[in-house]
Amino acid sequence: MKFGKVDNPAACNFNLPADHSDTQLVLSGSNSNSPVKVHIGCPRWAKTELKGFYPKGTKDELTYYSSQFNAIEMNAFYYRIFPPTIVQSWYDRSAPDFVFFPKVPQLISQFRRLKNCDDALNDFFISISHFKEKLGTVFLQMNDNYGPQNFDDLSQFIHQWPNDLPLAVELRNAGWYADASTTNSLCDLLREKGVAHTITDTLGRRDLVHMRLTNSSCFVRFTGANHASDIERIDAWFDRLSLWKEQGIKQIHFFVHQTIERDLQMLSARLIEKINQSWDYKLTIPGSSQKMLF
Repeated sequence: MKFGKVDNPAACNFNLPADHSDTQLVLSGSNSNSPVKVHIGCPRWAKTELKGFYPKGTKDELTYYSSQFNAIEMNAFYYRIFPPTIVQSWYDRSAPDFVFFPKVPQLISQFRRLKNCDDALNDFFISISHFKEKLGTVFLQMNDNYGPQNFDDLSQFIHQWPNDLPLAVELRNAGWYADASTTNSLCDLLREKGVAHTITDTLGRRDLVHMRLTNSSCFVRFTGANHASDIERIDAWFDRLSLWKEQGIKQIHFFVHQTIERDLQMLSARLIEKINQSWDYKLTIPGSSQKMLF
């Protein structure tokens, strides 16, 4: 992911900001004694994107991927709405506990800009419904030129979104976070409708590391910088997720983006191993020969 890329990672302040005061309030109201559901994965499963990840002779990439990770941030849906038969095939080939997190197609988010898109949205809903119980949170990403001047359109779209389909929203225009009034209006909208406020941890856009949750889950997109600091950043995220776990978070969705595929696997494995050791979970560690069940 090139968005937020910097030329000199060593010169950046990569520390996680303190939580916004709303975060603890939102989490404290969740009132759940159930174990926190944790989903960790990559944006794609194709061999061309995960070079060196698959053992020689792997014939079905999805089947192997879903034995190593329990989730996928499915960016493929951004480029097209897939026929139900293809989605059914993915459902059949993936592990029983695997979860798909499809991205809203660009036809809806970028070309139609959330307006006059009822037919396309219906086609998308029909398609992803074939993930059945393996369907996770849907991810809506708006580009840089979609700013606060589009608040009414965003609000109408979110108010029309099905209440039984979890949604996470990423807004990249800096105007959403430039003043407290705009940010408060945005977060009030997301909190009212139970929509997750995506946190995008990339070194070139620290305003998107807002640490302001709007429901009892987090949707984190972590972009590595191919730098030694990536390990410290992952460790800091484990500490923050542990804090949120103590405060009552119900679901953690964490997706690692990295241009060096070997580092992507290493960073994911490091986070999972820390969770397993400290939280007494048994998530599969990518690259491990031992299959463990959560």
